Amino acid sequence: MSANVLTIEAAKAAQLGIPEDQETTKVVHDVIVAMRANRRSGTANTKTRGEVSQSGRKPFRQKGTGNARQGGNASPINRGGGVVFGPRPRDYSKQVNKKTKRLAFASALSDRISSGDVLVIDDFKIDDGKTKTFVSRIQEIAGTEKALVVSSSFTDKTYLAARNVAANQLSTALDVNTEELLAYDKVVLTESAMAILSSRTAI
Repeated sequence: MSANVLTIEAAKAAQLGIPEDQETTKVVHDVIVAMRANRRSGTANTKTRGEVSQSGRKPFRQKGTGNARQGGNASPINRGGGVVFGPRPRDYSKQVNKKTKRLAFASALSDRISSGDVLVIDDFKIDDGKTKTFVSRIQEIAGTEKALVVSSSFTDKTYLAARNVAANQLSTALDVNTEELLAYDKVVLTESAMAILSSRTAI
């Protein structure tokens, strides 16, 4: 199965949106930061001295011990006491508008194309569903073990062959995102994915 390197000229001929004369580094950065922030659950929680399960008993008498006075045993300096300035549940999500997402996606794809890291093949499927076959096919096409394969759809056997290979990822043209485009050494596109990506990168 031969693969052709996708050039800027070929990408324009395929009507892929290629941002020109635009500084898009900040746009890509903002989108990826937002994607990673939106994956955070924000559920980390610690208890303050008013929330810990303590009796509230005064640990020692007010005077005569030579120690600093203490009014309760929930103080942060005591074992089992509250936590000072610990994490509390919060929302980390960031909002990015659709136009910015589209521009970032098109810019990331354009950058990978300019670097010669995008390959185009007719189709991608593993008929026998074997991981060994999948790994050898990826190595044959991309020349690396870390590749992203994008197609309009994949067969069940292909998903079965790829599920245990952490270095590679299968993604449909509708689902692939900016972060994925930048995370792998090579991006392999099938012909069926080109038309969908063309609509997604229209600026």
